[in-house]
Amino acid sequence: MTSQTKIPSIAVPIAALIVAMTCFQLGATLAKGLFPIVGAGGTAALRLAIASIILLAVWRPWHIRFTKRQLAIVIIYGVAMGLMNFLFYLALSYIPLGITMALELTGPLGVALFASRRPIDFLWILLAALGLAALLPLGVGGAPLSVLGIAYALGAGACWALYIVFGRTAGTAHGGQITSLGTVIGALVIVPIGFAHSGTQLFSPAILPIAIAVAVLSSALPYSLEMFAMPRIPTRTFGVLMSLNPALGAVAGLIFLGESLTLIQWTAIASIVAASAGSAAMRELLPN
Repeated sequence: MTSQTKIPSIAVPIAALIVAMTCFQLGATLAKGLFPIVGAGGTAALRLAIASIILLAVWRPWHIRFTKRQLAIVIIYGVAMGLMNFLFYLALSYIPLGITMALELTGPLGVALFASRRPIDFLWILLAALGLAALLPLGVGGAPLSVLGIAYALGAGACWALYIVFGRTAGTAHGGQITSLGTVIGALVIVPIGFAHSGTQLFSPAILPIAIAVAVLSSALPYSLEMFAMPRIPTRTFGVLMSLNPALGAVAGLIFLGESLTLIQWTAIASIVAASAGSAAMRELLPN
């Protein structure tokens, strides 16, 4: 295969992943506007419920037949997706978007570093630790951040790690169909929580247009694009690009939500982004 044919084949999934990340950040800024009406749990419930309907209609996954092991993987993937959304929105109700994304990124970064024994990985651990320390509620980066917000963001990071691990395994063969099934499972887990918190307010016609936009931008479109991109680009490239999420989130939060960060907080986000991108870039270049 010539370089001329290789470049377009990689360019398309890379472009898809960049679009997915941009959509996700825009969806997060819209979602925050729903918090005063239905809360973080209600917003997560609406996002997953509407996205599952859209994805089921698009991908029609009911023809897939699973072994017990495959079904277990899809269920874990779906539960991780649902909890990741729920905890992410809970964190977002306490702390800025960029910081939430940076703390959440420590989940998949931790998994990658735990599996490696290379000396250079100590550099990524140090960078991540410095960034994390600057964001902890110690007053180092200005006004202390909410302890609850930090805990929720780190919990979302753990779920994100599971989402990546099981999503890559589950999506190899069926891609978008698995995404739709995972979203349904996530909705089944989170919708009862959202309803318990918000009640019939979840069904208000006034919030439906925003809820649909959040579902499309935050779940239906980016998840489908991610599942398309995952099997088609190197793990290293996928990891480096996904590492940009906190930076995109900080910029989106500043532009659309007016979330100003201190210089130390910007530096902390950059440190975590550098750790994640460096780890991903070196993962396939150096032996363990």
